[in-house]
Amino acid sequence: MTLAKSYAYFTPEDYLEIERVSPIKHEYLQGQIVAMAGASKAHVIITGNLSALLVNHLRGTSCIAYATDMKVRLPTLNLFYYADLSVTCDERDRSSTQDFILHPKLVVEVLSDSTEAFDRGDKFSDYQSIVALEEYVLIHQKQILVERFQRKSDNLWVPAIYQTGDAVTFESIGFSCAIAQLYENLEQLSP
Repeated sequence: MTLAKSYAYFTPEDYLEIERVSPIKHEYLQGQIVAMAGASKAHVIITGNLSALLVNHLRGTSCIAYATDMKVRLPTLNLFYYADLSVTCDERDRSSTQDFILHPKLVVEVLSDSTEAFDRGDKFSDYQSIVALEEYVLIHQKQILVERFQRKSDNLWVPAIYQTGDAVTFESIGFSCAIAQLYENLEQLSP
């Protein structure tokens, strides 16, 4: 659902101003402001688990992990997306006055029924315009399955699949963990 009538155009600056005071999150798609749906409990648990692991892993490095509320700006495509998790190691992303990053080296999306097609299709294609991006990761919430796409060249992204019993690796930041750690506490949710 867009914030205003479909013919209204918002500049990136308009969007950032609106988003700073909005009680709900929106993504920015080439002049349109689109409201985001809320996340499931499983989605929030998985994101929290990975966020905690990444923050601990990156402690003492020049990299920063952001979870859910940080926008990724894609200026060449005139887009802003909220990634579920992103990691930047670029000094240009350290300004405290900007409420977005431009140079993530890792982007993670936790899949839901309503976003899976977009996350693996257009959104992944759009993220590929970020020169600094080295890995794009999709985490399934209804099964123990992680898909990692690693950039080998501008047009070549090599997939890796992780399932039950595997160790998940994000080479861009030298991170590895048992896949079970990403899904920890999901068993506490009743169907």
